[in-house]
Amino acid sequence: MDILVQQTVNALSLGGTYALLALGLAMVFSVLGLINFAHGDLMTITGYGMFFCIVAGLPFPVAVIVGILAAIAAAVLMERVAFRPVRDASTATMLLTSFAVSTILHMLFQNLISARPRAIPIPSMFAGAIDIFGFDIGAIQAASICATALLLFALTMFLRRSMLGIAMRAASLDFPTTRLMGINANAVISTAFAISGLLAGVAGVLWLAQRGSVDPLMGFLPVLKAFIAVVLGGLGSLSGAVVGGLVLGIIEVGLRAFLPEGLLPFRESIALSLVIILLLIRPEGLLGRKEAIR
Repeated sequence: MDILVQQTVNALSLGGTYALLALGLAMVFSVLGLINFAHGDLMTITGYGMFFCIVAGLPFPVAVIVGILAAIAAAVLMERVAFRPVRDASTATMLLTSFAVSTILHMLFQNLISARPRAIPIPSMFAGAIDIFGFDIGAIQAASICATALLLFALTMFLRRSMLGIAMRAASLDFPTTRLMGINANAVISTAFAISGLLAGVAGVLWLAQRGSVDPLMGFLPVLKAFIAVVLGGLGSLSGAVVGGLVLGIIEVGLRAFLPEGLLPFRESIALSLVIILLLIRPEGLLGRKEAIR
């Protein structure tokens, strides 16, 4: 029973991180039709922001805030400098732009900072476990689940209650018509990028809390998994991105925990095979719309 509870917590922790990243990708895609592969670099920017703050002697909570703010600022700047000039271009052009931005950031990280990992000391309070209803739960995993739940709840309230949030939901359904209704396109898109930066920043903090170091390619694998989660949940569906991230986390942790030792080297292949099977059953994604595929 203890093992099952622990693996469930691990799955929710990892899946929550994927869900935050996938939701950031889905928000930008829903209003701009762009899968931003530079999204993972926002995690890296968060990590380096935290690293320099800690080197400067600032407390860990301040480093976390600065790192997240750096990711938000970088996301908004990325939209203004790189994506706004090609907003009316083809999808292929915007996709190539996102790859170019990601490559440029990688080169800057490697040449201006370091190609090697930089350690980020995590407070000792996150190193142990806490007792919840008689079960020992890792402090990092518990903090990850709580942070993800609170952020998703706050974002849900924003999208449902605020005028800008309602405009973003309308834009995700039919952006051209929304613009004709007098909605400021620049404000909607900039807000979408800012929220994606916030989500990437929080996901970066949670990822760093478990790995303890930052390097130029830190965000590559998580954003790749987040893209898989977006497709699994359904392109254009914000709730689907969250569900896809959680399902992917459950699949990965479940395979890691219960696969026979001889099959562990093939864990990633088996996980992707399961995702493909799910997409064969639901080609539009778990919560996607058939109209989005067409």
